[in-house]
Amino acid sequence: MDKKTELRIEGMHCVSCERTISGALKKVPGVDNASVSFVGSSATVEHSDTPPDPQKLINAVKSTGYNAYLVEGSSEEEIQAGEERSFKIQFVALILSALLTLPIVAQMFLDWFGLQGVIPLWVQFILATIVQFGFGWRFYVGSYYALKTFTGNMDLLIGLGTSAAYFYSAIVFIFGLDRHTYFESSAAIITLILLGRLLEMRTKTRASGAIKALLKLQPKTARILKEEEWVEVPINQIVVGDIYQVRPGDTIPLDGEVIDGSSYVDESMLTGESVRIHKQAHTLLFGGTHNGQGALRAKATAVGSHTALAGIIRLVQEAQGSRAPIQNLADKISAVFVPIVVLIALTTFFAWWGFSGQFTEALINAVAVLVIACPCALGMATPTVIMVASGRGARSGILIKNAEAMQTAEKLQIIAIDKTGTLTEGTPTLTDVIPDTDAVKRLAASLEDLSEHPIAQPIAQAYPNKAHVTSFEAIAGKGVVGVIDSEKYYIGSLKWMQDWGIKIDHTLTDPLERDGKTVVCLSNATQPIGYFAVADTLRTNAKEGIEKIKDLGIEVVMLTGDHSKTAQAIANQAGITSFFAEILPQDKAQTIERLKKRGKKVAMVGDGINDAPALAAADVGFSMSTGTDIAIESSDITLMRNDICHVADAIDLSKATFRKIRQNLFFAFVYNIVGIPLAAFGLLNPIIAGGAMAASSLCVVGNSLLLNHWKPTKL
Repeated sequence: MDKKTELRIEGMHCVSCERTISGALKKVPGVDNASVSFVGSSATVEHSDTPPDPQKLINAVKSTGYNAYLVEGSSEEEIQAGEERSFKIQFVALILSALLTLPIVAQMFLDWFGLQGVIPLWVQFILATIVQFGFGWRFYVGSYYALKTFTGNMDLLIGLGTSAAYFYSAIVFIFGLDRHTYFESSAAIITLILLGRLLEMRTKTRASGAIKALLKLQPKTARILKEEEWVEVPINQIVVGDIYQVRPGDTIPLDGEVIDGSSYVDESMLTGESVRIHKQAHTLLFGGTHNGQGALRAKATAVGSHTALAGIIRLVQEAQGSRAPIQNLADKISAVFVPIVVLIALTTFFAWWGFSGQFTEALINAVAVLVIACPCALGMATPTVIMVASGRGARSGILIKNAEAMQTAEKLQIIAIDKTGTLTEGTPTLTDVIPDTDAVKRLAASLEDLSEHPIAQPIAQAYPNKAHVTSFEAIAGKGVVGVIDSEKYYIGSLKWMQDWGIKIDHTLTDPLERDGKTVVCLSNATQPIGYFAVADTLRTNAKEGIEKIKDLGIEVVMLTGDHSKTAQAIANQAGITSFFAEILPQDKAQTIERLKKRGKKVAMVGDGINDAPALAAADVGFSMSTGTDIAIESSDITLMRNDICHVADAIDLSKATFRKIRQNLFFAFVYNIVGIPLAAFGLLNPIIAGGAMAASSLCVVGNSLLLNHWKPTKL
C-alpha cells in the first residue's frame, strides 16, 4: 500500500505550475506518483514503505523555481505565518509597481487632451524599466523554468507580451524614432497581473478556510489528573488513558469516555446538528466539540492523529487534493493552451502586418492576444469548487473521501440501504417468547450469550442464569449451535431451520413477521422448542429521508437478512417499495453487482462490518460514523449524523458542486473563446486585456465561494 508525504509549495501562480512541479517530483527515486494542487498550494507524493529523501523532494521543487517544505513537523502557525509573509511581499510589490506605473498611465490620458510631454519620455523609460525588470522579473524566471521543462505557463505569456511592448518602446526611445511608445501597456499589464494574483491569493485562502477553521477547534492544552492534582499540559503530551477535566463552557480537548459528571455538548462541528447531546458516564466525547454548563471528567481514548477531529481534517485535505474526472478535459486543454496561444499571437502579428502594413498595430494586437489568454480560469474551475465543497460538507457532517466520489454521487440512480442499524436503530428489543417458559428462555439465552449478532443480545438478556455451553459455533447470517447438558441445540433464522428439516409453525410466526418483527427459532436436532420475536424500531426521520432521496429522482431499495414478511413490514413503514430479503452478509456485495448490471449508478448505505464488501462494490459507498472502522474505511462518503436525510444532503451537495463546476468551465471556455478573437481582431487594448485576464480567475474563485451558502435541508 502506497504511503504519502505532504509538501507545502510556495510561489505557484498558475495551474501550469502543477505539471512542472509534479513532473520534477516524479523523477525523484522512490516516488511512485505525485500530484500538485495549485489551489491548495500543496503537493502529495505517493511512495512505498521506504519514503524518498525529503531533501531530494524539496530540491526537485526548487529546480522548477518554487520553494517547498514538509507539512509534517510544521505547525499550522508556521504555515499560516509563511502565507501571511508571502501575501505581504506581494502587497508591497503591488503598491510600489502601481506608484511607478501611475505617472506613465497618467501621461497616456494627458495625450488624449493634447498635453504631450508632461511626463518626459526618458522618465517613462526609467519607470517602465524598473517595473519590467524589477517587479516583472518573476515572469522571466517563471518563463525560464517553463521552457527548461518544455512546458508553457502564464509567466511565458505575460513575459512575451510585456517584453514585446517594452522593447519596442525602448527601441523607439533610444533611437529617437517618430513612433508612439507603449511603456504604459507593459507597466500597466504587470501591475494589473500583480493585483490579480494578490486578490487571487486572498480568495484562495478563503476557499481553503475550512481546514484552518477545523484546526482552530483543537485546544492547545488540557487539564489532566497527575498525582491527585489537576495540571494543565500541552495536548501533545497527553497519552491514551490519561484522565482529563472539562469545565463548563470549555472546548473538549480530545476524544474520551466520560467517567464522571453530566452535561450537554454541542457536537455541531462534527455532525452539523445543532441539538446538544447529553453526556454522562460511559458516553463518548470528541475533541473540538463544545461543553455546556456541566462539568465532566473523562478518560482519553484517542490522541493526536487518531482523534475524530484529526480524521475529519485528514479526509478534507485528501478530498481537496483529489481530482474529479470532469477536470480531465480542462487539464488536456491547459496542457496545450500556451503553445496554441503563442501560435495565435504570431499569426495575429504577421496577419496584421501583412495586410495593413502597420507594424505597431500588429505588435499591439499580438500583445493583447498573449495577455487576454488565461489558462488559470480553466485550470481553477474544478479544484476551487472541490475545495469549497469538501470544506462545506465537513462543516455539515458530510465527509467526502475524494472528488471522484462526489462526481459519481451526482449521477446516482439507485441507493441500496441496509436495514439493521441504518434504517432502524440497531438496538432490537425482545417482544415475544413462545412458549414463555424459563426452560425455553434459559436455553436460548445461554446460546445467544456467546453470539455478537445484534438480535442475540436482547435474547441473551431474557434469562439471567445461563447454562454452560460447549462445542459452540456461529454461522454468519444464519444462527448459532451449541451443546447444553449433552444435547445439541440450534437457534437462528426460520429459513436456516427449514434448511435443517425443522418444521416451522407458520400460524405462530407469520403474524409476528407481518408486524415487522424478526423471528428466530430454538430447536433441537428434530423439532422446534420455541420462538423469539425481536423488534427494531425505525430511525427518527428515516421515512422523511427516504422521501427526500426519492425527490431527487433516485430509486431506493432495502437489503436485509430478515424474512420477506418482516422486510415487507419495515419497508412499508419506511416508504420503500423494493427490497431484497433473506440476504446473507456475504451476498450483499453480489446484490450490489446485480443492481449495477442494470446499467445504473448504484450507492450503498451501511454501517457494519458485513456491509464493507457492499460499500466497496458500490459506485458510491455511504457509511454512518457510528459504524465500524472497516465500514468507514470501505466507504466513499462518511455521514457524521445517523440520519437517512443526511444521505439526501450529501447527494444534494454533490449536485450543487457540479453545477458550480459546469458554470466555471462554461465561463472559462467562453472567456477565452470570445476574448482571444477580440484581441486578435484588434478590438482590445492590451491594458484592458490585462485587467480582464486578472478578473477572469477572480470570477471563477468568487463563483466557487458562493457554494459556502449551501445548507443541508432542515426537517
